[in-house]
Amino acid sequence: MKLHKESKGTITVATILFAIIAAASIYFLEMWALLIIVPLLVIYSLVFWFFRVPNRDILDHVENVIAPVDGKVVMIKEVEEDEFIKGKAIQVSIFMSPLNVHICRYPVSGDVIYKKYHPGKYLVAWHEKSSTENERTTVAVQSLTNHKVVFRQIAGYVARRIVFYCNPGDNAKAGHEFGFIKFGSRMDVFLPLDTEIICKIGDITKGGIDVIAKMRD
Repeated sequence: MKLHKESKGTITVATILFAIIAAASIYFLEMWALLIIVPLLVIYSLVFWFFRVPNRDILDHVENVIAPVDGKVVMIKEVEEDEFIKGKAIQVSIFMSPLNVHICRYPVSGDVIYKKYHPGKYLVAWHEKSSTENERTTVAVQSLTNHKVVFRQIAGYVARRIVFYCNPGDNAKAGHEFGFIKFGSRMDVFLPLDTEIICKIGDITKGGIDVIAKMRD
């Protein structure tokens, strides 16, 4: 199983802790040590599972808006996007549980024209206000269909580290990685009002693969 580059520090710490606790359990508890080691091994395995990098065949897209993450569609509504679009947009929000793949992908192809990091709170990621009050990043792309598309990584109650690698001027390719969030969070995508929304609330998305909307020139 291939692991994400962001796993290095977390897995190193998890390995050290596992070794120390397992050794101490064997020394002090002897035959009862398995009562500690077995559940600890499950948790240790889940850390590796969280940082997995699945093999996915990413296609080229022009009009399609691709799911930026694995997760569940929890919101589709018209909102005011005040940071970059400064006007009305359709917001599609996808919630990621700690068991989902947490690679963040470009939803559209085009050119990166904006990025900004915002410190903030750590409300639960499905809370509506988390989009504007939680720690988050905002990225905007001028799409190949000549639309401005904004997407936002949002930290949740558990997720405390957001990473994004893109910069203004970069070429964005729908479905390809631009960042990562650790341990449960949310992605919001803000689209033009005339966008054809393909997904619906409750849908389970596969990042880089599933089409969630279509835009026209």
